[in-house]
Amino acid sequence: MATLLIVLYFSFMSRTLCPDCHRPQKACICSFIISVFNSIHVVILQHPSEVGQVKGTVALLENSLQSCQVIVGDDLSQDADFSKVLEQYQSFLLYPGENAQTLGSNTVSQLMVDNGCEKSQPTEKPLCLVMLDGTWKKAYRMFMLSKNIQKLPQVCLPQALANAGQYHIRKVAKKNALSSLEACCYALAMLEESSDTGKVSPTNAGKYQPLLEKFHKFNQFQLSFRPEHKAPMRKLDDS
Repeated sequence: MATLLIVLYFSFMSRTLCPDCHRPQKACICSFIISVFNSIHVVILQHPSEVGQVKGTVALLENSLQSCQVIVGDDLSQDADFSKVLEQYQSFLLYPGENAQTLGSNTVSQLMVDNGCEKSQPTEKPLCLVMLDGTWKKAYRMFMLSKNIQKLPQVCLPQALANAGQYHIRKVAKKNALSSLEACCYALAMLEESSDTGKVSPTNAGKYQPLLEKFHKFNQFQLSFRPEHKAPMRKLDDS
């Protein structure tokens, strides 16, 4: 009898979860996923507390970018997967530290020079954008625990982009703070210097703009679950 109940339970669960995004059907994010080719590899170092966070944007980002990797951990100093990334790529960290270089038209070239590499060298490693996913407090903890992260050259977004966040579904310490998806899209748009991007702005992120628009719809979708956004129930007639 117990075995039958277990089978029935998992059978029920399998019917209620989306087979693609593995979320409950009512919280499925598949309609917000859009395929985008990014020429710079993205590695997201995700705090364990963010795994399974339905309001998080990493799942949408990971499933949309064609070259994206998520590594979960608190202290990444000895993480085998991240160590492999550091061996294979010329990596830099998107993090607003004191020594961070503000992204601009010559950022990639300058980063290569600063790290003893010339862009014309045939042995040049491909570029990799590393991001920390977590609250400010948890991201800082990850940064302080992981010596290998601290050694990475740091870049940050211009203030006009850094303060243009539209992430309304979670409480954040800073007003208009960016979600991981927004920060990544803006950073990639600036770093790749694609000919169709022009000047990157909150309304113009080149080939990443459609993903940002999907993110806005994802925002609205998540907000729809809040009580204040639901249609009020009609009162029953007392007669």
